[in-house]
Amino acid sequence: MDGSIDAITNNIQLALAPVFLLTAIATLLNAISTRLARSVDRMRAIQQRIHDGTVVDQAALSHMMLEADEAKIRGRLCTVAVFFVVLSGIFISLTVLELFFFQAGAGRLMKTSFVIWTFVFGLISFMTSLTIVLVEVVYAYRSAGWHDPHH
Repeated sequence: MDGSIDAITNNIQLALAPVFLLTAIATLLNAISTRLARSVDRMRAIQQRIHDGTVVDQAALSHMMLEADEAKIRGRLCTVAVFFVVLSGIFISLTVLELFFFQAGAGRLMKTSFVIWTFVFGLISFMTSLTIVLVEVVYAYRSAGWHDPHH
């Protein structure tokens, strides 16, 4: 009886371990979405001021256009990061499903290599997303407007 309880406990732990990674994925998705929203809002605000025609100083206008372009690049980086973090979530979710089916006895029909590959692809996608977020953060810092002609 103890052996079966240990086996059940082990199976639950095995199936739940990737679920904790899904929590990290959701947290990262939230953070990236916030950064994307801020970039889009900033780009819209700058474009609104440019199109209003209230900025007459040519140096300020060219600086604002540069800043709008930088916000657009940041938005693109965030969008690519969202793609990879969602892809990671899909792969990790597939891993959880595969582990569940293995534990339910349907695993005989599937190869164990599927679990390995979906988990590995999930981690690679997650790391890719983290790398892109790092690039976006560094780019945001470097383009923060330190060279604004009016400050």
